[in-house]
Amino acid sequence: MAVRRTALTTAFAALLLLSACGGGDGGSGSAGTPGVSDDLPATGAIVDAVAKDDALAASLPPEVTSAGKLKVGSNIQSPPNNFYAADGKTPVGSEVDLIKAVGKRLGVEVAHEDMAFGSLITSLQAGRVDLTMAAMNDTEARQEQISFVDYFTSGITIMVQKGNPTGIKGPDDLCGKSVAVALGTSQEAFAKEQSGKCASSGKEAVTVTATDSDTQNQNQLRTGRVAAIVNDLPTAVYVSKTAGKGEYFEAVDYAPINGGPYGIGVRKDAGQLATALQGAVQSLIDDGTYGKIMDAWGVTQGSVTKATINGK
Repeated sequence: MAVRRTALTTAFAALLLLSACGGGDGGSGSAGTPGVSDDLPATGAIVDAVAKDDALAASLPPEVTSAGKLKVGSNIQSPPNNFYAADGKTPVGSEVDLIKAVGKRLGVEVAHEDMAFGSLITSLQAGRVDLTMAAMNDTEARQEQISFVDYFTSGITIMVQKGNPTGIKGPDDLCGKSVAVALGTSQEAFAKEQSGKCASSGKEAVTVTATDSDTQNQNQLRTGRVAAIVNDLPTAVYVSKTAGKGEYFEAVDYAPINGGPYGIGVRKDAGQLATALQGAVQSLIDDGTYGKIMDAWGVTQGSVTKATINGK
C-alpha cells in the first residue's frame, strides 16, 4: 500500500550533504542537543551579508521599531530547523538563520525564547513573544487562533531503529505498536488519527506516547520502549544521518504524510507585523539569501519561491 516518491529520496540525498559541512558560528559542535552532528554549516557570512531595507523596516509596527527587537518563541530541539550549539545556549539551525536574516533585513535584533511546543500559541496570544518559529505547521485549526507567514514546506515521516527491526514500512504498520511524538504537534494529531483508523479496521490501536522532549523520544526508540517516532521530515532524516554517526536510526522510505507549510506565527491582530515579515522573507527569497541558507542546512527540498500569509 505504501506510495513512494522520488521527493523523499531527494530529501535523503540533500540532507546527507550536512556531513560535509564545516563548523559555523555559534560553536563547532552540538553537545547542547544530543544526537546531532558535530559539524555545523558555516552560515554566519550568509546572514551577516544581509542589509537593512529601509522601506521594509518602515513597515514594522511602531512598538517593534521602538523596542528594536523581535521576541521569537521557539521549541529549540528540532534539528536541523532549530537546536542548540555546543555551548548548550546558542540557538542554531535553518530557521534560526532565516529569522536572523529577517531581523537584519528589517533592522531589528532577534531574541529567542525557548519554551514547550504546546505553550507557543498561548504565549504568542498573551503577548509574551512577538512571533513563533518552531517548525510549526500552518493548519486551518491553528489559523483560528493565530496567523502565519509561510516560509517552508514539509511533511510527517516515521523514524525507526537502524535496520527497521519491527518492519514498519508505512502508517498501517503502526497498528498495535507504540509510537513517540512531540506533545501538541501535528505529528501527535496524526498518530492519534492513525490509531483510530487501526481500531476501525479491526486492528490494534496505536499506543501514542507524547513528550516535550525529542531527546527523550529518541532514547525511548533506541531502547525499544517504542517502535517508532513520528516526526517532521527534515528532523527525522537529519537525526537518522547524524545520531550515533548514523548507526541509531533510519527514516522509513515512505512519501511525506500530510505535507504542508511551516509558518511564522503572529497574533491575528498583528497584520502589520505579518506583512512586514512576509516582505522580508520574500526579499530574502528574491536575492538568493534564503536559498543559500536552505542549501547550507541541506533542506532545499522544502524551499518555497513565495512567502505567503495563511497560504494566500
